[in-house]
Amino acid sequence: MELSVAPRRYLVRSPSASSSSHLQQPKATRINLSKPAFISFPTQIFSVFYKSSYHPIQNRPFTPLSMDPPRIITQASENENGSPLTSSQMGRVGEVKRVTKETNVFIKVNLDGNGVAENATGIPFLDHMLDQLASHGLFDVHVKATGDYHIDDHHTNEDVALALGTALLQALGDRKGINRFGDFSAPLDEALIHVALDLSGRPHLSFDLQIPTERVGTYDTQLVEHFFQSLVNTSGMTLHIRQLAGKNSHHIIEATFKAFARALRQATECDSRRHGSVPSSKGVLSRT
Repeated sequence: MELSVAPRRYLVRSPSASSSSHLQQPKATRINLSKPAFISFPTQIFSVFYKSSYHPIQNRPFTPLSMDPPRIITQASENENGSPLTSSQMGRVGEVKRVTKETNVFIKVNLDGNGVAENATGIPFLDHMLDQLASHGLFDVHVKATGDYHIDDHHTNEDVALALGTALLQALGDRKGINRFGDFSAPLDEALIHVALDLSGRPHLSFDLQIPTERVGTYDTQLVEHFFQSLVNTSGMTLHIRQLAGKNSHHIIEATFKAFARALRQATECDSRRHGSVPSSKGVLSRT
């Protein structure tokens, strides 16, 4: 595609830098962020968009996190010294947007993150659980969702989990070099939950929680099992969840997400002894 102006090199700094540090551009060239703009770097051309759309269900503004120009530009394929970023430096990232007549979901997950959580699903308790996933898994988890809350939280809970599983599938790629298996037991006061998982490519859920109440806040506790079933279906994961102890519903569910986060962290981390090989005697780990 031909550009209307000659390609130029721009100095890019992170959004957290001082106000004096920003994208430098020639006076003769202006970027109108209401329309697509093309920025040429030595190795790639990036398309930058910045706009808000309105979700048809509740006419609420929805701006995916990935459409924030500073975030896109900061993820350009150069280091500060101008050298190209390697795939390991950029991290294992999955990014999914799922739009239906019931929900509008955007998810971005970085398996090699630092535990950064930025979650707004419209379901406060689910946001709290996604924060546990980020904090204890050391994943960067960004979720933005709107849905038909006037019916109930079922569709939003389900579609967030489906998109999260797809993002994990993307981030894992061919699954070369990973530990593959994860196993963790998490206590939370009187509750104790054990989670074991296998990133096998074969979806399966065994779920054994005895949650004593129908709701935690406004969250329907039946949705916990449905969340993990939906995530398993799209990620290609074998997941076993067992309750060893517990009486408080909040503690039981939160301990489950914490144990899942630590088990998933263990499974997705790299085994240096494998030297990048697939952890399977078959030589391949596939979704089917």
